[in-house]
Amino acid sequence: MTKISTCDDFDPNSLTVEKALQRINQDLQPIHAKEQLAIREALNRVLAEDVLSQIAVPPHENSAMDGYAVRSTDLPTQSKANFTIVGTSLAGLPCTETIQAGQCARIFTGAVIPAGTDTVIMQEHVEKQGDTITIGAEHKPGQHVRPLGEDIAIGQVVLKTGKRLLPADIGLLASLGIPEVKVYRRLRVAFFSTGDELCAVGTTLKPGEIYDSNRYTLYSMLTRLGIDIVDMGVVRDKPTDIENAFQTAASCSDAIITSGGVSVGDADYVTETLHRLGEVNFWKVAMKPGKPLTYGKIEGAIFFGLPGNPVSAMVTFYQFVQPALRQMMGQNQVAPIRITVPCISPLKKRPGRMEFQRGILKTDEQGRLVVCSTGKQGSGILSSMSQANCFIVLPADCGNVVAGSEVLVEPFEGLV
Repeated sequence: MTKISTCDDFDPNSLTVEKALQRINQDLQPIHAKEQLAIREALNRVLAEDVLSQIAVPPHENSAMDGYAVRSTDLPTQSKANFTIVGTSLAGLPCTETIQAGQCARIFTGAVIPAGTDTVIMQEHVEKQGDTITIGAEHKPGQHVRPLGEDIAIGQVVLKTGKRLLPADIGLLASLGIPEVKVYRRLRVAFFSTGDELCAVGTTLKPGEIYDSNRYTLYSMLTRLGIDIVDMGVVRDKPTDIENAFQTAASCSDAIITSGGVSVGDADYVTETLHRLGEVNFWKVAMKPGKPLTYGKIEGAIFFGLPGNPVSAMVTFYQFVQPALRQMMGQNQVAPIRITVPCISPLKKRPGRMEFQRGILKTDEQGRLVVCSTGKQGSGILSSMSQANCFIVLPADCGNVVAGSEVLVEPFEGLV
């Protein structure tokens, strides 16, 4: 990684969002340490090796319907045919009889197909009198039978390395009788806020102070990723304090995240300290909000310096930090879900920077998906993130958007 000189505020000298993501992606290395976990402890963890099935699913031919199991060679080609019921096959209690010509077995959904049979007649399609059923000529050989291994074959890869384990995956592992899996160890992330104006939640604000909200949003976003978190609190705007915080964080973490102190003010020491102690890859991105984003390294840890404004911190986290942390966790890269929908409110924008405006994705009276703005889009208006359920992603060359125009939308649910 090469050190770069400080850029001025002229947008063309900033990296595009795409170029910044490319630099981060090329620079990162996944962690390699692994651990064996019981599947109940593995939710949201990332698989460190492929999982192969040791059994077939289903492990036997079984019925897809409640009905009667018969031999396909006995099916009538015209008119009707009678069958004598000689046994019953229940789920978990197979029929022990071998079915002969002219015979059948009562069978229920999921039950093993009795020996000698290969076809199931739905119970709604038979006429039953005592121990005899009558069927017509409309049936096909093999119908309503689930074959052995229809879902999963023995030796099949069911979950691949890099898969983040979700509830359905845990259930799948249990269905295969797999009690433990090998996963990558948890990523360790240290974070702190910078600023003399920041005040702890629960205390009384003094003139010029604001509450430190960024540490709470960062903590919440990191928690959802299943990361080991080191919250280092608020670090005051003193070069020695920031330097000490950097060194402490680098000694105990894989990644460091700060908020605030990465702009061009006289008291913004974060980027300056990173230049001295580590490496700066870039520190300005042509985006709004979130232009003063710093990325680099200190010792063995990667570093993200997020802007201090609350919305800017969240936007840059979702667009840059979260994908990077997932890559480091060994998770397979998944592009964010983006869809094109009509925007029912006008949007203000100047060409030059990609913008991530906050929007509300909803269904209109005609049942169409549409999006509208949350209103004011200032980088300090955190309520806009609370009200929103998506980003409206506007390209750098885009200007004002007229109501009714189609826009690209990134739902928050696709990010988490």
